[in-house]
Amino acid sequence: MKKSLVFTSLFLLVFATSKAEKRRVLFLGNSYTYTNDLPNTLKQLALSLNDTLEVDSYALGGATFNNLANSPNTLAKLQIANWDYVILQGQSQEPAFSPAQVANDTYPYAKQLDSLVHVYNPCAETIFFMTWGRKNGDVANCAAYPPICTFEGMQQRLRESYMEMTQDNHATCSPVGVAWKNVRNQFPAIELYNPDESHPALNGTYLAACTFYSSIYQKSTVGASYTPIGMNATDASNIQTVVSSTVLDSLETWQQFGSLPLANFNYSNNQNSYSFTNLSNRASQYEWNFGDGSPLNNTPNPSHLYNTAGNYTVTLKAVDSCGKYSIRSKSFTVTLTPNQITNINSSNNENIFYKNGTFFLNTKANELKLFDLNGRLLSSQKSLNENTSFHVANIPNGIYFYQIILTDKKVIRGKVLVD
Repeated sequence: MKKSLVFTSLFLLVFATSKAEKRRVLFLGNSYTYTNDLPNTLKQLALSLNDTLEVDSYALGGATFNNLANSPNTLAKLQIANWDYVILQGQSQEPAFSPAQVANDTYPYAKQLDSLVHVYNPCAETIFFMTWGRKNGDVANCAAYPPICTFEGMQQRLRESYMEMTQDNHATCSPVGVAWKNVRNQFPAIELYNPDESHPALNGTYLAACTFYSSIYQKSTVGASYTPIGMNATDASNIQTVVSSTVLDSLETWQQFGSLPLANFNYSNNQNSYSFTNLSNRASQYEWNFGDGSPLNNTPNPSHLYNTAGNYTVTLKAVDSCGKYSIRSKSFTVTLTPNQITNINSSNNENIFYKNGTFFLNTKANELKLFDLNGRLLSSQKSLNENTSFHVANIPNGIYFYQIILTDKKVIRGKVLVD
C-alpha cells in the first residue's frame, strides 16, 4: 500500500534583505520553513555573531520536491540573484517512506531542483534540509510501513534519504534532524514540537537556525546573544551547545559530497622552524597567516621560521574557485634556544658563506635549510659533506637564515649575507 502525505493549506512567501551583504541564502520548502520564520531567525542569529546574511524564501504549505520543482515561483526566486546557498526542504513525510517509494516519488524531483539551482546560480551550494521525525512517529502511515512508527525509526529513514540525495546531487546536508534527535536525548525537557507533534515550536526553529548557521559558516553558535522573544535563555544555550557539536564534530560527514571548501592542516617543527601540511578539501587557493606579522603566504604546504619566542596562532584560509572559503586556526608556543645558535657574522666560526652565486658549507651535516626573512623555505639539502657547495637560483641580495642539523643531531642556526 502506498503511503499518503498529509498536506496543510497554509501558504507563505517570505522575503528579507540585509544591506551589508556577505552571504545570500534562499530557502525552498514548506511549513517547516515558514513556521516561526526560520529564514529571519537564521538572519538574526548570524547578525548576533557578527555575520550578515541576505535571506529569501519560497515556502508553500505541504509542498513536496515535485511541487517545488514544477512551480513558477521556484524559478522566479532562483532567477532573482546569485545565491550563495539554496536550501531544499521536502514534505516532512515523503523522504521517510520506503526506499523504493522515495526513489520513485522524491529523488527525481530533488535532482531536478538541484539542476535548476545551478542553471541560474552556477556557484551556489545546494544544502539539503534534513528534517526531523514526528514526535511519536508517523501514525498515519505506521501500519503500511512499520519502520516509521516511532520517532527513532522515522528519523533514521529521513537521515538515510537526505544523505542519499546529498550524495547523488554532490551537495551539502544540514543535519537538523540529527541535532533534533541529540537535543531530545540530552535535554528531554526542551520542547521542540508544536502541539501537532510535527511542526517546530520556537525552540525547534531556533535549533534549525543554529544548525544552518554552523553548516554555512563552519562556526559554533555557542555564546550567540540572539534569542527569539519568548524563548528560555538556558534552553537556547543548551541548543547552541548540542547543535554546534552535532555539526562541527562531524563536518566532513555532512559536506563531503558537495563543493564547499574545508580548511585543515597539521604542523611539525624543529625548534623554531615549522613545516605545515595542508589537509584541506575542495579548495584551489590558500592563504597562510603565521601570526607574527610576516607577509601572507599562498603556497599549499609552506615552511616558516619564527625569530622570536612566544605564542602564535597560525590561520589557513582555503578558497574554492567560486570564492567560498573556510578558515582553520591552530595555536602553539615557540621556544628558541639561543645557546645553540651560531651567528654567521662571527669571524671565528663561519658555517656557511656565499660567494659568486654559490653557497659553501664548512661542516658535515645531516641537513641544511635556507630561509628568507619571511620564513619561506628556499632550499633543503641533505647528507652534506664538509666543504659542500650548492646553488639557489635567482636569489636576490639580502640576509637569509639557515638551519643546520649536524651529524650529532645538534642544531645550528644563523644568518648568511648574499651580496
